[in-house]
Amino acid sequence: MQKISIAPDSFKESLTALQAAQAIKAGFKRVFPHAIYECIPMADGGEGTVQSLADALGATIRTATVTGPLGNQVEAAYAFAKKEQIAVIEMAAASGLHLVPKDKRDPRKTTTFGTGELIKDALEQGAKRIILGLGGSATNDGGAGCAQALGIRLEDAEGKELQQGCSPLIKLARIRTETKHPLLADASLEIACDVDNPLLGPKGASAIYGPQKGATQEMIAEMERALTHYAAVIKQQLGKSVQHIAGAGAAGGLGAGLLAFFQPRIESGVTLVLEATGFHKRIAGSELVVTGEGRLDSQTPYGKTPIGVAKAAKAQQIPVIAVAGQLGDGYEAIFDHGIDAAFSLVPGAIPLDEAIANGAAYLEAVAEQIARTYALALENNRND
Repeated sequence: MQKISIAPDSFKESLTALQAAQAIKAGFKRVFPHAIYECIPMADGGEGTVQSLADALGATIRTATVTGPLGNQVEAAYAFAKKEQIAVIEMAAASGLHLVPKDKRDPRKTTTFGTGELIKDALEQGAKRIILGLGGSATNDGGAGCAQALGIRLEDAEGKELQQGCSPLIKLARIRTETKHPLLADASLEIACDVDNPLLGPKGASAIYGPQKGATQEMIAEMERALTHYAAVIKQQLGKSVQHIAGAGAAGGLGAGLLAFFQPRIESGVTLVLEATGFHKRIAGSELVVTGEGRLDSQTPYGKTPIGVAKAAKAQQIPVIAVAGQLGDGYEAIFDHGIDAAFSLVPGAIPLDEAIANGAAYLEAVAEQIARTYALALENNRND
């Protein structure tokens, strides 16, 4: 009996990864009603990762009240798979730019404290493996707030705990790690990160990401001084040099803080998702893998879900077909990275809002056409 694996990412603003997988399956079942279908919702560590992994693992969505980037209380959700003892957290849920009104954006003041509180909550729920997606942050505090929420003490020359934000880091005099949350010792921390920016310099956290968070050139210079001092104290007291590590500048330097105070593993987001879902085992024996996301273009080969899925499938010599809401400029590059064919689900020139509203129907219809084409190819092979 045929086995077909379906592993799409979400179609933003239209379908979750699970909904996309279900629509593709429905289209294929019209042609292959008796096939075995393995639906594996996917993500690449960015927006939608929590929902995708919750669906793929049968995890629950847990909500916690934590400190937002401005110090106010916010409700933030993460996925927790109790059986597997895995928690999946998007730092943006607690410390994201969308939580800060445009007229209040000042990355000198924002904090990742809430992200640390989410990690703490997951640990206390029994998580032994924490996957943390970086991206979409409102912060530039070098992960200091996250560390403080997990028990690390950052003190000034008088022994007082530093206030939240980036600017106070210029006063950092002493780091105390003996107060670190005890449950961290028995848990692994894995960072889903697809950028290679260092903490400091012209490609660092402040210079590259500061402006989109509301920073002026004067603010950027102030933050660079604070983070430079922060990195120097970390090097002096902890013996770790974090300023030039690729990915240390991710999420306003959260990568640097995690590397300094904990022992995380940094991987591409899709790699961590593939591992967490047991993807390689689940697709074993498949005759075809179908993947996709909202848009395929020249940037897709750089850490996006369809390419991660395709590479894993090709390791087992399984053909891969991708479907997208839109085939953008340069999408043909995907054919050099394991995808054998690609289709757009939009049936013609239609308004964007209509395409988004009817994503499931369009996806099901194009999946049926893909299945019919695939069936024809199978028939031809049998007749040869």
